[in-house]
Formats: sequence, structure tokens, C-alpha cells
Amino acid sequence: MDVRPVLSSAADSARDWILMKTIFLLRHAKSSWDDTSRDDHDRPLNQRGERAAALVGRFLQQEGLIPDLILCSSAKRTRETLTLVQAVLGDDHPALIEPDLYLAAADVLFDRLRKVGEDAASVMLIGHNPGLEDLATTLIAPKATALEDKLAAKFPTGGLAVIRLPGTRWRDLKRRSGSLELFVVPRDLV
Repeated sequence: MDVRPVLSSAADSARDWILMKTIFLLRHAKSSWDDTSRDDHDRPLNQRGERAAALVGRFLQQEGLIPDLILCSSAKRTRETLTLVQAVLGDDHPALIEPDLYLAAADVLFDRLRKVGEDAASVMLIGHNPGLEDLATTLIAPKATALEDKLAAKFPTGGLAVIRLPGTRWRDLKRRSGSLELFVVPRDLV
């Protein structure tokens, strides 16, 4: 299955990319429930999750989808997802571990994005559902595409949505203004 982003010819121009912001929403990979006494915040990835996070990292690297900044929940499973993605992408891109992103609602995530520095044209958020899925639907201007239907059906662990937004300043981020350019899940990458 070809999962490369399909971009309009107009959006392919360098000028259009300069006038856009890109958000990568990555839900943490599959976590372990083996130890039920463990606090939710401290649950690690299971083996399937480790493989999925590495697959997503390779996909991002192969497609040249490298974020300028990574914002990551402080939960163990999100940090482990980050580590496995960075193992492929390299760790020379700033990554911030933020406790406020743990199980954050869409409004909290949206407000955090509006505080991103203007030197970053693209940001990856590694977090949790339902916040990430709700944020995606908050950002996307609905066009009733197959990609949007796929995202609406389920945003599984290890799922990655790439959303492009008009504008050059994060503080001007608006709801329902983005375009869903890509949505992949780990099974698409096997």
C-alpha cells in the first residue's frame, strides 16, 4: 500500500510550504498491561509497540517528514515512543517532555501549539487519545475525504496524522483551518 502523502501541485511549491505550518500527531505505540499494579503514567511499551514505534520512525525518515520540534507527554509509553522514533530520525531535533501533555484534552493541546516559537515550521505532538484524535478533528477543515474517514473510524496506538495549516505564526492557529495530508497506522507500514 502506498502511504506517501498526496499533495496538490500548488501546495508542492516552496513558497506554499514556507507559508504553512505542519503538525505531526503521533499517538504513543501499544503499551503493556502486564502489571496491573503499575500506575497508568508508568506503563511501558510492549513488544508490538516497540516494533510499531520503530516502523513509524523509519517511515518518517524515508519520507523526509522530520519535525523541527517534538512535544512529548511525560508518560513512560510516550517517552519510549519518542526514543524509538529518534533512534531513526536522530536526536538533533529539540524534544520537550511536558507533564501537562499527559492525557491532555484537545483544548490544552491546541493552546500549547499556539505557544510554539516561530522558529519551528513543524511540530510533532506525541500523546494520548482521546486528546490527539479530538485535536485532529479540531484542526482539520472537513472535506469528507477517505483519509478523514479513516481517521474518524479509529486513531489507534502508533497512528500518525500529518496536518498542514495556513499561516506563518503559531499564535494565529485557527480551528478547522488545516488539511489532513497523511494518516497512517503501523499496519500500513508492515
